[in-house]
Amino acid sequence: MTKAVREALDGASEVEITVTGRKTGRQISHPVWFVQEEESVFLVPITGSDSQWYKNVRQTPMIQVSSNGMALSSTATPITEPDRVSHVVEMFRDKYGADQVEAHYPKHDVAVQVSLM
Repeated sequence: MTKAVREALDGASEVEITVTGRKTGRQISHPVWFVQEEESVFLVPITGSDSQWYKNVRQTPMIQVSSNGMALSSTATPITEPDRVSHVVEMFRDKYGADQVEAHYPKHDVAVQVSLM
């Protein structure tokens, strides 16, 4: 991971993701919470596998992550294994607080990994 990417993510509470609409083919952007571990950013869709942006990356896995003037295009890798999803959700709880995660994320059945390399 480059120093610029690390600096752009340091202290950020959210990033903007841009995905390709599976029906329209248009670029769609959303602000989302994230956590970082090693050389990856992890995302949890608010309504889990029912989230539209998650369905979009399932069809077209290219994603752009933007923060503090930095933009990185990468591949989004869906995570569906319960143990790995639980690990990502636990990282969200550590960063944002368990009460906030429970209030804003009613369904935790999937997560997404975005490589920063």
